[in-house]
Amino acid sequence: MHSIECRINAEDPFNDFRPSPGKITNLHVPGGHGVRVDSHVYAGYTISPYYDSMIGKLITVARTRKEAIDTMYRALSEYVIEGVKTTIPFHLQLMKNEDFINGNFNTKFLETFQLKK
Repeated sequence: MHSIECRINAEDPFNDFRPSPGKITNLHVPGGHGVRVDSHVYAGYTISPYYDSMIGKLITVARTRKEAIDTMYRALSEYVIEGVKTTIPFHLQLMKNEDFINGNFNTKFLETFQLKK
């Protein structure tokens, strides 16, 4: 079995991951086989500028790494958080990156990862 975890933060990945505090106006959490969400937020919840910006953890599990990545991409695509910017676009692009998919990365990987707007 393989598992992947993405930390969903109230941060703007297109602006150096700056915090994005504010009120969550709409929330739809993904689900289904192999998908788990650990979170405390709800529609109407306010992300404070004074504390950790984590909204929750999205975890997928599957028989193979490829299936876990595919499940994560689907879950990220279904995750709706409106009112604040989140790291979801970053994670979506990461799940489609060939080097990440093929396991061709190291601790310096994110220093060269190019996020596309």
